[in-house]
Amino acid sequence: MPPGYALVAFDTLDSTMDEARRLAATGVQGPLWIWTRRQTAGRGRRGRVWRSGEGNLLCTLLLRPGRSAAEGALLSFVSAVALGDALAPFCPGVPTSLKWPNDLLLNGRKVAGILLESESTPDGGLSWLAIGMGVNLAEHPDDAEIPATSLAGQGLSAPMPAAMLSAVARHMAAWLGRWRAEGFAPVREAWLARAARLGERIRVRIGTEALEGVFDGLDAEGCLMLDCVDGRRRISAGDVFLPGQV
Repeated sequence: MPPGYALVAFDTLDSTMDEARRLAATGVQGPLWIWTRRQTAGRGRRGRVWRSGEGNLLCTLLLRPGRSAAEGALLSFVSAVALGDALAPFCPGVPTSLKWPNDLLLNGRKVAGILLESESTPDGGLSWLAIGMGVNLAEHPDDAEIPATSLAGQGLSAPMPAAMLSAVARHMAAWLGRWRAEGFAPVREAWLARAARLGERIRVRIGTEALEGVFDGLDAEGCLMLDCVDGRRRISAGDVFLPGQV
């Protein structure tokens, strides 16, 4: 682990996010990485099940950011950039990209997901924040809502989860330090440099509403800017579907 970061490791957990919540409730301050080899109740965004194949990376970083809830939400982008930087050396010749708000794509298919959960203080700050990451190294589901893949599924040599965790932790520490020192601007720039389908048509589902338009970047708060036929829309939450996806 990088200096100042601790690690707890398990053979099996219900989920690393649930363990982060339990540890936060006991007063653990972090920054603390929680890693398990297997999960029995992993989850993704909006309560979706995250199936945890053997040999994949399943981890959560528990933080006490000392920031507002709005600022803490930007750590989704910090995490995506760090995860992309960590994964790229293991994927020579295979393109990686980032899909708003927090998916990592390998050759256009989902290889990793990021989940943020937190608890707010009465004054609008964050008591704690947990960043969960699942990276498909050795296995991936074949029937996911969004087409998935893994390093092994792309014909690549999948690193051991411990090696992947070491790389992720190193890049997370670097990008968190930069975010704290310089704000969101360099994170936004790095994220956009890897953005999937920037300048192209995408579809965004917001609850029961579906929008189509040209993906025109991120604003200073991390909202997706979508140029629709009836004008520009600023989207703070939703699911992005790329051409060819349901």
